[in-house]
Amino acid sequence: MARIGIIGSEGRMGQALRAAVAAAGHDLAGGIDRGGDALALALASDVLVDFSAPAALEGNLDAAVAAGVPIVIGTTGLEERHHFLCDAAADAVAVLQTGNTSLGVTLLAHLVREAASRLGEDWDIEIVETHHRMKVDAPSGTALLLGEAAAKGRAVSLAEAAVRGRDGITGARQAGTIGFASLRGGTVAGDHTVHFLADNERVSLSHLAENRAIFARGAVRAAEWLIGRAAGRYTMPEVLGL
Repeated sequence: MARIGIIGSEGRMGQALRAAVAAAGHDLAGGIDRGGDALALALASDVLVDFSAPAALEGNLDAAVAAGVPIVIGTTGLEERHHFLCDAAADAVAVLQTGNTSLGVTLLAHLVREAASRLGEDWDIEIVETHHRMKVDAPSGTALLLGEAAAKGRAVSLAEAAVRGRDGITGARQAGTIGFASLRGGTVAGDHTVHFLADNERVSLSHLAENRAIFARGAVRAAEWLIGRAAGRYTMPEVLGL
């Protein structure tokens, strides 16, 4: 039984996490939101799970380091500087940061990387994601995670290969690029499809999220796995042994 502290506890994911913690038989060490005392929560916890906001990440990492507890970060919309902050914190505590805590998405990313590495550059890659109307970032963290998996499979930089949206007369598609399309509407928890398209054939790999409970279950499993790990950066594939 672990004491799990939730950062962003009153949000939609925070509420799902509360239920997942209880269902897994763990203790809820507490929860905070904007303006809450992250250090006090960290000191009361065996592990932190953060689904708050990018602006709060630095303070949350500082609290985890000060308390010497591991932290799972599922917050999306992170920028390059946030990853530097995660790297710095990982010198002192175990840090698992991911764009998606779903175990199914974790497996999907593994399959995408395998497919990208085995199919040639004459196979175009397009990633389509759909989320609820309230989502504020695009492409989604999961779409970017899948894009990174495809880029790693091809041994290229996603920053150089990515094409985010098309409008007007764009010209023919450039070989080797990885396209992103984002749809927003309704109450969709998260649908992601990676299309591999060649002449006269297509392969599509998909994951459909029916509700946020799947992300909460995966985050709790990641938190369980992270307790007792040495300081460093960890990933969801490691949780699944991939």
